[in-house]
Amino acid sequence: MPPQQKAFARTIYSMTPTPARTLRLILGDQLNPLHPWFENVSEDVVYVLMEVRQETDYVLHHAQKILAIFAAMRDFARQLREAGHRVRYINIDSPSNRQSLTDNLDALITHCGATTVQYQAPDEWRLDAQLAAWRDGLISQGLCVEMVGSHHFYTERDEAARLFEGRRNWLMEHFYRHMRRQHGVLMETPIKPVGGQWNFDHDNRQPWRGSPPEPTDWRQQHDHQAPWQTIVASGVASFGEPRAGQLAWPLNRAEALQHLDAFIQHALPHFGQFQDAISQQSWRLFHSLLSFALNVKMLSPREVVARAEGAWREGHAPLAAAEGFIRQILGWREYVRGVYWAHMPGYAQHNKLAHQGPLPAWFWTGETRMACMAQAIGQSLEQAYAHHIQRLMVIGNFALLVGVNPQAVHRWYLGVYIDAFEWVELPNTLGMSQFADGGLLATKPYVSAAAYLDRMGDHCAGCHYQKKERLGERACPFNALYWDFHIRHAPLLRHNPRIGMVYKQIDKMTPEAIAAIQTKAKDLQARVDTL
Repeated sequence: MPPQQKAFARTIYSMTPTPARTLRLILGDQLNPLHPWFENVSEDVVYVLMEVRQETDYVLHHAQKILAIFAAMRDFARQLREAGHRVRYINIDSPSNRQSLTDNLDALITHCGATTVQYQAPDEWRLDAQLAAWRDGLISQGLCVEMVGSHHFYTERDEAARLFEGRRNWLMEHFYRHMRRQHGVLMETPIKPVGGQWNFDHDNRQPWRGSPPEPTDWRQQHDHQAPWQTIVASGVASFGEPRAGQLAWPLNRAEALQHLDAFIQHALPHFGQFQDAISQQSWRLFHSLLSFALNVKMLSPREVVARAEGAWREGHAPLAAAEGFIRQILGWREYVRGVYWAHMPGYAQHNKLAHQGPLPAWFWTGETRMACMAQAIGQSLEQAYAHHIQRLMVIGNFALLVGVNPQAVHRWYLGVYIDAFEWVELPNTLGMSQFADGGLLATKPYVSAAAYLDRMGDHCAGCHYQKKERLGERACPFNALYWDFHIRHAPLLRHNPRIGMVYKQIDKMTPEAIAAIQTKAKDLQARVDTL
């Protein structure tokens, strides 16, 4: 058995009885071996990692997400031990596991005789609040508890809030240009972007018709059957396809760097051109598959951006591809984190459109006759992954049009995707996808009828529903729902300059045509589980 699998199969990492003055907590999304913590080895420091029901159960998670995070945590503990650090790893089925971060820490403080506890700043508000309250209680008892930075992001938590202070709308483009100038990324001079423009999005909207071919999946398969059986035996609930413990997501930084190399070499040159495409023939296309490694901090966003910019400067990738990819990392990823920290905890409750519909039953099975939805949902359940257009313009688009409660959509997205942590998922879902914040993050609702899906993909040709029909029995549900969405939300959306053309077309409709659309939409909403 390879050393990594031996380490993963081990049921518990034992501690030496030597007392430790300092405990350092490492969360499951803080697996950065380059953090300053690890520069020196000390017998006085014990690093603590734990698998707890608190983290598996706060929302129903995809089986692969639980397994991939646990696998990466266990491998990280192995790396630390091999580097000479002391590690206390608490497995999900350990008899001493109290299944709570703070309860386990309390027990370890007593066990080790620790006088100091340190933890890296959590990225999720609920964990930040939990650990802050716990810290305040212990400090009052004379224990030293310190929070340090994670040394991962470009920005501080409050940087976006300071940049947008006094502004009604938080436009990402304003933030993105600020970041480009501040960090000197893709800049010709300190104030002038390379190529003479900031954004090449208009070059990145082509459908993919099979050429160039999708690169071979560069990820390495891992056999995690034994730990998966332990997770199941421990009573942890999950959904989605566990793939019998066979996962291809990276275990550690070395593998993540290999993935980055492969993306830059084989996919980045075509990423920009086809980043908005969807295809029945491919679930990956030219996307990087790096979001899991980034979000658990195996990779630094700086090195990912530098590699993409370097590929352009070396002539390996066109500027539009490099810029489009960098915008997702330097721009969007940092931006949504800023939105999250500026508006939590209240942001999670936004529902500006007052949508209350249930999540369709087939979100848990993928069994729908809508071809684009069947693939996007089915792929999410099978791979724990979908690319951004599938998340936004297929799944999110339908959920918004049919009127699903945005909090239900949020919980599903948070649970299903391998890379979903609340700081990045919540603004993307409630703000960008479901327009639940009323336009703070997005300048318009991202919705479309079948025409856009057909233009960017190839699902419509073989679909049960007819892409050009609006009202018939086999009319594509996206069509009537699209027009009904704008009709029922006209008081809020009519004067939005980005969607004015929609209302010009609605104003040309007869009352009978509008009534027919509304009747059809209500019928679709009533029988959404059978579509």
